[in-house]
Amino acid sequence: MTRCLVVDDDREIRDGVQSYLSRFGMITSAAASGAEMRRAMRAADFDVVILDLMLPDENGLDLCRWMRETSGVPVIMLTAQGDPISRVVGLEIGADDYVGKPFEPRELVARINAVLRRVNRGEAPATPDAERRVRFDGWELDRMQRELLSPDQLVVPLSSAEFRLLCAFIERPNRVLSRDQLIDASRAPGVDVNDRSIDLAVSRLRQKLADSPREPRLIRTVRGEGYLFAAKVTP
Repeated sequence: MTRCLVVDDDREIRDGVQSYLSRFGMITSAAASGAEMRRAMRAADFDVVILDLMLPDENGLDLCRWMRETSGVPVIMLTAQGDPISRVVGLEIGADDYVGKPFEPRELVARINAVLRRVNRGEAPATPDAERRVRFDGWELDRMQRELLSPDQLVVPLSSAEFRLLCAFIERPNRVLSRDQLIDASRAPGVDVNDRSIDLAVSRLRQKLADSPREPRLIRTVRGEGYLFAAKVTP
């Protein structure tokens, strides 16, 4: 069963979303603030987080950024209908989708299912088990579990965008890839990918791979061309 965390300071919205999602067999918890959300995330596992942009104690964008640093759980942002800037920024920092307020509950259900389908396609590719795990420069990526393991054997969480980008690099090592090629390789249905979002995802991926932004060893910038993944990839 799908486990959802609804984060919104409006009790009517929280109760309404919980009640509606339960009709579709989803197990739903709720949080009214950023602090409650953090406690809930530490106490239980969730398949998706529905996150309001405006909360009494923390900004939803900051919480989304925290999620991308600590977890690979998909995030659907709730934003004001006429607030395109926040939607763009939310997607760029790692949100998987957004719903504008006021929204139809059935649309929210459809977007939850669409996000989970995209994540599941990324986590369970139809590949032999030998190709499920790949290694590079002391790192190991389990493409079925979408789990990145550091050389120190620590799990490093990846957002959906970071995971798709890393897979694109791993499948084409030691080749210069233009931003257009990376856009095509990491595109997902319903997600807008552009040059800027590729650059931001590369920057975040470098941080997680402990790759120096000034002198990167793994993801190198080829001026005027794009990026090159300079690593030997092995099963």
